[in-house]
Amino acid sequence: MASYKESVGTAVVNYAGNYPGAVDGELWYDSTNKDFKYQYPNVTSAGSWRTGNSLNTARSQITGAGSKAATIAFGGIPTSNDALTESYNGTSWTEVNDLNTGRRSYVGAGTQSAAINVAGYDGSSDVSNTELWNGTNWTEVNNCNTARRTIAGSKQSSTSTLIFGGIPSKNETELWNGTNWTEVNNLNTGRQQVSGAGASNTSALCFGGEPQTAATESWNGTNWTEVNDLNTARYNGGGTGIIDSALAFGGYASSAYKAQTEVWNGTNWTEEGDLSTARAALGSSGLSNTDALAFGGDTGSMQSATEEWTAAGAAVGAWATGASINTARLATAAGTQTALVITAGASALTELYNGTSFSEVNDLNAARQLATGIGLSTASLCAGGDPPPSPVQNSAATESWNGTNWTEVNDLNDARRQMAGAGTQTSGLAMGGDPADFTANTELWNGTNWTEVNNLNTARNAMMGTGADNTAAITAGGYSPAPTGGATNANTEIWNGTNWTEVNDLNQGRHFPGSSGGVYTSALAFGGSKGPPGLAANTEDWNGSSWAETSDMNIARINYGSPNGTATAAITAGSSNPSTTATEEWNSPSNVVKTLTD
Repeated sequence: MASYKESVGTAVVNYAGNYPGAVDGELWYDSTNKDFKYQYPNVTSAGSWRTGNSLNTARSQITGAGSKAATIAFGGIPTSNDALTESYNGTSWTEVNDLNTGRRSYVGAGTQSAAINVAGYDGSSDVSNTELWNGTNWTEVNNCNTARRTIAGSKQSSTSTLIFGGIPSKNETELWNGTNWTEVNNLNTGRQQVSGAGASNTSALCFGGEPQTAATESWNGTNWTEVNDLNTARYNGGGTGIIDSALAFGGYASSAYKAQTEVWNGTNWTEEGDLSTARAALGSSGLSNTDALAFGGDTGSMQSATEEWTAAGAAVGAWATGASINTARLATAAGTQTALVITAGASALTELYNGTSFSEVNDLNAARQLATGIGLSTASLCAGGDPPPSPVQNSAATESWNGTNWTEVNDLNDARRQMAGAGTQTSGLAMGGDPADFTANTELWNGTNWTEVNNLNTARNAMMGTGADNTAAITAGGYSPAPTGGATNANTEIWNGTNWTEVNDLNQGRHFPGSSGGVYTSALAFGGSKGPPGLAANTEDWNGSSWAETSDMNIARINYGSPNGTATAAITAGSSNPSTTATEEWNSPSNVVKTLTD
């Protein structure tokens, strides 16, 4: 029998504790605990929805075709006979050529470049119209046999499509061969406002519907067969996928809009992560139970929200406890997960982290709190802040760190505290803050001087910020003006070197969130204060388009001055609320360590 080394190419490593150099599946011997161990990636146990960019026009009773990254959406209401068509490229929606016949409550199937639109309601009557999309224009072709609405169909092909259910017939099924429609065998349970999935006119799935039902039926090209029901009976929901890999989400039941998502594996439905926005009459597209898009819909008002589905089994990040700082405080920080400088926090204390422990080094020239940190552990800035003691005395002072000493350099133009920062020691950005209350001011650092540039769209303080330099940055969250004092917000803005542009909000509004460092297209926002009633442990990751909630911090706390590390390897150290010296380190994807047992 081959030895372990002969099988895998390396001997079993002897290491005191968890072996940081282990690759997935590699065995090592923990000499401290006298155990054999191995690690594997930490993955999600359930799928989840990520918020995407909204439709240009809010509407319900909309439909679509395509994949999560390439969808065409058409029709619906804001008017009773809307012909609007929009195309989604995985990031944003663009208006393209309209339908010939505006309508709602109909079937869409196919791809972003080859779709079909069948039947529906035009505002005065049910219609049988069929239109084909070639990637540029809609063309009218042969009508279906029965004019109807609130129907469903197979989703994947514009040349081999099945439609079923709806008003008035409720159980009638028709088959499209690319040229003509043919009536075939009916559903076993007649219903309207149904949902569907399927690859073609020989393989489809029908589920839910009104009268309110959980019934699911499978089509084999000739007949419908009853199979296992949904867990939640509902109607007017979204559906995507194929006969053995489908997704059902949203809908309406028992006088309430639904957010539940169910995954079909060919035999059973399993409940997984809910939609962020519970809604009915929404548009849907997707290739399987791992690829889906939800858009538009009705919550009592018409929606433009888009959500993207991430299936279970995706690698996830996690927070782990790191080495403690020496003095508990809400410190300003700059650097990476393994090389960090922290300073200030109602003091001039500076500590340096080498990946293993924190050591006290030379102090700032001027003690302060709520200052902004920018850069690396060997080359950083500490700007603004509030020199103790109270009352508030906002500072414009900027100091530069060379890895050993702090040196005073040119001041900010506006004295303030609670700013967000981004960039490097020679190419920095400072935005927002609290000179007296809230500000939208933005200043750019060129390595020598601060220059005032275009303001944020929303004046605020205590936000997160990150960016590789002063030409591209992101800021999110914070505390902003409100009719009675201030309010925590979720606003996100992107800086392009000249202007700020509002983009998709955080899922959880908060002020004093921490942030990963690095590029503005890949960032984390974590912890902070939700305002009354308390602190947040939430972590959200930004993919350049939208925020998605991921694993929580171990300690809910406010964070500050922390564009540190990257979105895959971040760090936060200390806090004043709660007062702690605890450090947490984020790794994505993270690993699970398992111990071999007898």
